[in-house]
Amino acid sequence: MQIKEQTQGAVMVLEPDGALTVDDAEQFKGRLTEALAESSGRVVVDLSSVPFVDSRGLEVLVEANDALADGGRSLKLCGINETIREVLDLTGLANRFDHFDDTNSALRSFH
Repeated sequence: MQIKEQTQGAVMVLEPDGALTVDDAEQFKGRLTEALAESSGRVVVDLSSVPFVDSRGLEVLVEANDALADGGRSLKLCGINETIREVLDLTGLANRFDHFDDTNSALRSFH
């Protein structure tokens, strides 16, 4: 899995490319954990290049979100396709994340 990264001010934007499944979840978790530390918890995950998320991929996102919640923050997701939205809705996890249509909207939410 390729993970594009960019820093916008104090916010780290991670854009994984490919399905977020058990095969790549640990790699993504490692990079996400580093990004949370490097950016003081200001992280946007752009899922526009992720066609599908399995249970392990969801766990990684939930774990990161829970770590941020301890400090009163939440993981910001953007670019969610209909399949991932349905998975989040069916699992009851949709309300645990801040969702945005695009990266710019997610970035503006930090101000």
